[in-house]
Amino acid sequence: PLKSRQVVSSVTKICDVIKGQILHTVDSESTDEMIVMVGAMSAEGFTKRLHQYPAEHLLVVSGDRPTIQLPALEHGVRVLVVTGGFALSPGLLQLAKLNNVTVISCPLDTATTTMRIKSARRIDSAIQTDCITLSSKTPIADVRASIERTRQSLFPVLDDEGNLFGVLSKSDLISPPKTQLILVDHNELGQAVLGAEESDIVEVLDHHRLGGSLKSSQPIRFINEPVGSTCTLVARQFRAAGLTPTPAIALCMAAGIISDTLFLRSPTATEIDRNILEWLRGICEVDLDQFAKEFFAIGSALRTCKPGEVVREDCKEFTERGHRFSISQIEEIGFELFWGQHLELHDALV
Repeated sequence: PLKSRQVVSSVTKICDVIKGQILHTVDSESTDEMIVMVGAMSAEGFTKRLHQYPAEHLLVVSGDRPTIQLPALEHGVRVLVVTGGFALSPGLLQLAKLNNVTVISCPLDTATTTMRIKSARRIDSAIQTDCITLSSKTPIADVRASIERTRQSLFPVLDDEGNLFGVLSKSDLISPPKTQLILVDHNELGQAVLGAEESDIVEVLDHHRLGGSLKSSQPIRFINEPVGSTCTLVARQFRAAGLTPTPAIALCMAAGIISDTLFLRSPTATEIDRNILEWLRGICEVDLDQFAKEFFAIGSALRTCKPGEVVREDCKEFTERGHRFSISQIEEIGFELFWGQHLELHDALV
């Protein structure tokens, strides 16, 4: 079909795609609609077909065949591409210049050259700009409601910056795969990430009280122990599996234990926390005593945040007997900064 041989492109773009060398050019930057014709037939048959199309739209691909090149140049085609690394004879090149025919010498074979020329098409004609797009954070239920009545079948999914994150098709909604999720340091859906209620909860690793909102369709591993920090449980999983974390990961887990237990001075600190922190001490290659001092000095919420930010820094929401409430927690190594802000903190809470 004629459409499969049409290419909307420029001489410069085509030359770049086929790694060619321009021997003579006319309007190399203009974008034209061209019809690709391969001179792989007899000279008589080629000449007959040549006159079926407007000369100004023809792009002829030919090997070292003067019997094909001559009628193409006499017809005044838009472009003549000579394959195999061959060039035109001086006489034929002079004829090309007289008839304003662009000539390109290409090192590739005829079949490869033709395929590459077709790949030089502009894509603007294939782009749909008025399509429906979706946010990567939109729950599947909301997506289904927003696209079920549109005739569009494919939907670009964009991230927060508007960059392409993926593509969703309507068929994906027939049986959408669920994200597998592990809840760490919480066990209630109200505290989980957005969309957790549509995910498969496969494991829970926590040290808080049990909430009533979590349900699963299959049995799951549920680890909930009265220790001072969930990092204690994570590090213990490393050790139980015979794995040694990198010093950086070990320091991250040690920092979590130090923060949650006020460096083992909190009433919630347990012997398990102490044991695991000592194990991490031997891995993280850092003086944890000095690290803890600097950690609490820099990480003081009362020193670095406004009262409204302080009460929301470590805030968990709960629902109990129809009442929804939240509990905020911060750790400080003393009350010096607290008394100077206690009235503002009170106002932020209420």
